[in-house]
Parts: sequence; structure tokens; C-alpha cells
Amino acid sequence: MNFQTIDLAIAEGVATLTFNRPDKLNSFTTAMHAELREALSAIQADTNVRCLLITGKGRGFCAGQDLADEVASADIGATVERDYNPLVRSLTTLPIPVICAVNGIAAGAGANIALACDIVLAARSASFIQAFCKIGLVPDSGGTWTLPRVVGHARAMALTLLGEKISAEKAETWGMIWKCVDDADLMAEALKLAKHLAIQPTKGLAMTKQAIHAAGTHTLDQQLDLERDLQAAAAASDDFKEGVNAFLEKRAPVFKGA
Repeated sequence: MNFQTIDLAIAEGVATLTFNRPDKLNSFTTAMHAELREALSAIQADTNVRCLLITGKGRGFCAGQDLADEVASADIGATVERDYNPLVRSLTTLPIPVICAVNGIAAGAGANIALACDIVLAARSASFIQAFCKIGLVPDSGGTWTLPRVVGHARAMALTLLGEKISAEKAETWGMIWKCVDDADLMAEALKLAKHLAIQPTKGLAMTKQAIHAAGTHTLDQQLDLERDLQAAAAASDDFKEGVNAFLEKRAPVFKGA
């Protein structure tokens, strides 16, 4: 695949997807969304890929929508429906772990796409900003759903109404992200984590993702029923059999994501 706005590399079970518009702080365009859809379809179809790592090239992770793109003067609601909503749904339902390495500013949709990933690492110099209020728009890409759940109502309201920039260190303290790391260590730590997850029982991890995402709208009884059903499915997997056998034989398991 010959991409112009993103890079995609696959090695050791890890697909590394890099936003590649560094001169525009990797801001989204219609063409970039089309390439992301193609890349994510290819990743999901490749059974050798068992973890996805997303990052950005240059000094920014993603500055949100490129306001110079033709879509900025078009029907923005239609753009959200065509481009951003499917991207968030793809990341949250992808049946493998999704890691995000935020290497710089993550603004607007760029921040919320990062927060849609399963595990988020951020460079110490990185920052997050809900920039929508600065141009009279509403947070999208799941921001109004994700933020109250990860930082609470009061902080989510202030972040979206004031548009204040939040440092990676504060994002970690507030529970927005998993970990803040030194800039020089970001990609090494993210790749180490991705390679670790790529050899884990990824079928079970996919079901864990499903359960965690469902919990926000389920009653306890509904969640208990879902856990029962997913546990039954996980127990029928080859990875479960391998995990049990490895435990009994006192050896390291060899999971295949099946």
C-alpha cells in the first residue's frame, strides 16, 4: 500500500501506524481519513497483526481537523459521520490491543482519537487540548463520552468549555492516560509494550475490551451476564487451553491469538 498521509509498518506482530503530515502537525484531511480506513481494514484482515501502535511524525501527534482542508467549509456533521465516528468505532472494536504513543500536541479530534485507544503513553513534552470551544464547535470523536468517564464531570466540563492545555504529567495524574514518559523513551517503551501484548492471548484481550466498553452503559446484572458469556467463549479458545497446559507444565505459554 502506497500511503501519502500515513505510514504503516508491520513487524513482530505489531502494526505501527504513523500520522505523516508533520508540517501540518498531522492534522486530519479527507484524504488522510480515507487512508486510515484502508490501513485499519488491512490490519484487521492480517491475522499476523496482534497489536496496533499509533503515533505521529514530527513535533505533534495530531492537531485535529485541518481547517484548510475543503471539508472545513462543507457539512461538518456529515464529515463527522463519514470520517471521525467510523474511526473511533474501528479503534474501540478492533479485536487486538491498540496503543497510542502521543509524541506532541494532541488537540481537538487528535486528543479524542488518542483517548479512544486502549492504552495511551505520552511524551513528557506532549499536551492535550479540547480546542473545539475556540472555534465555536462541540467536542467530537467521542470526547463528550470519554472525558467524563476518565476525568469526571467537573474536569470534563472545564476542559471542554475553557479549552485549557493539559500537560502529559497532569493527564497521567488525572487518569486521562496510562503513563507519561521521557521524550527520548516514548517509542522504545511503546514498542516494548506493543510487542509484549502481541504475544499475549489476544482473543481474550479483545473480549476484555468489549466488556470494558460495555460497562459504561450496562447495569450490574447486564454486565454479569456479558462476563458470563464472554468467559464461556474465552474458555473455548486455544489460548485458554495453552495457558492452562503451560501453567500445569510449569513453562512459558505460547499464545497464538486463537
